[in-house]
Amino acid sequence: MPYYTEEQIMKARSIDLLTYLQKYEPTELMHVRGNTYCTREHDSLKISNGKWMWWSRGFGGTSALDYLIKVKGLQFMDAMKILSDDNELALNNALVFGEHSQNKGTRKLLLPEKSETNLEVIRYLTGRGIDRDIIKECIDEGLLYESLPYRNCIFLGYDEAGKAAYACYRATTGERIMGEAAGSDKKYAFRINRAGNTLHVFESAIDLLSYATIMKMRTGEWRAEPMLSLGGVYAPSTNSGQSKLPIALENMTQNQTQINTIALHLDNDFAGRSAASAITTQLDGRYVIRDEPPPVGKDCSDFLKLILRKRPERYMREDRG
Repeated sequence: MPYYTEEQIMKARSIDLLTYLQKYEPTELMHVRGNTYCTREHDSLKISNGKWMWWSRGFGGTSALDYLIKVKGLQFMDAMKILSDDNELALNNALVFGEHSQNKGTRKLLLPEKSETNLEVIRYLTGRGIDRDIIKECIDEGLLYESLPYRNCIFLGYDEAGKAAYACYRATTGERIMGEAAGSDKKYAFRINRAGNTLHVFESAIDLLSYATIMKMRTGEWRAEPMLSLGGVYAPSTNSGQSKLPIALENMTQNQTQINTIALHLDNDFAGRSAASAITTQLDGRYVIRDEPPPVGKDCSDFLKLILRKRPERYMREDRG
């Protein structure tokens, strides 16, 4: 493992995000107005006056090093290698971000190191009301693990060959820190593959597991039908013409041909409702579409918390009529 001196670390920390993107990832940089920029991947991540802020996630930073760790999900040593080795920087960018590779169909997914236990992940997710047995089954199936050194939840997605091709992370500290690992292919976003005819679609892995918990509370079973997290949605722009189908959903429907119904459990906010409407329009005639946002709360996670504030037995009796 390389060793970096204090001088090298200070030099890396002195590189602001705008300078880094201008020099090494210019296609990712988008001008908003004046001296304010955003990234192509995250339009709510604003860069201005030597600082950056990811408004939709509620955190920011001052350097490219902060960005690579907090947004791209790199470990400190991997981020330092990108910022400190000018001779290999172009090559590293090609491997990590897939922007300049001659073969854009290949990516290198940089997965955080695994912890020897999953205790913090289990503590955090059960604290959000998610069923312990569902969590353990996801861990056993290789869909979830705890990372080092930050003890984050790492949710994995696999390609057709059974190789990890996607990873998103969520902090277990209670802070709203989340994102996707560098090199993730969103086509293979976190999902649970089952043979049922109805595909249940969510914005996040947490919402998916929350819904699975609700299904287990209602029926005793949660594994009967496939479930997919889109890894976030956005409100389609009225100026962009016809919006694109989320790539994870497109890939899932192409590979699971038994699906004839799609149940959309997207959030009760502008982005979620807009995305549900756009997906319904695009898939109309191809599938039966059920728009089923949580009846109470912003998302499925909120709904589960509200259920658990009551007696679960009472909820199940009321729900069954």
